[in-house]
Amino acid sequence: MLIVSNTNLKGRGIFAQKHFLKGEIVERSPVVVIPAEQVEFLDKTILGNYYYDWEDKAAALALGLASLFNHSYEPNTYYVKKFAEGEVELIAYRDIEAGEEITANYNGSPNDKSPIWFDVVNEISLLRN
Repeated sequence: MLIVSNTNLKGRGIFAQKHFLKGEIVERSPVVVIPAEQVEFLDKTILGNYYYDWEDKAAALALGLASLFNHSYEPNTYYVKKFAEGEVELIAYRDIEAGEEITANYNGSPNDKSPIWFDVVNEISLLRN
């Protein structure tokens, strides 16, 4: 249903291999929770760009594809942190076409336009290379 492929400007990304309907679960990934006292060390590694903020100031590294979705201020998914289940779900914010890159707003809310920790590439990536 999903594949990893190269985008035109953002490096690798995740692309839909089927049509997803608004509200449909696109990805469900278990997470490894990193205790709050270890997050400062995680931030000094490349993994600092791939984790989700978690409850009690911990971090969560998603297994599967959920840590590889690119950021967008016009995302087609949003994520839900399932603390009790130890999972992250990405849910279609709108219908998504086959071949379209799957994106999420790293701020948590699809409508949050707050700056994030890196310069955002403006790209509509409907087809992979």
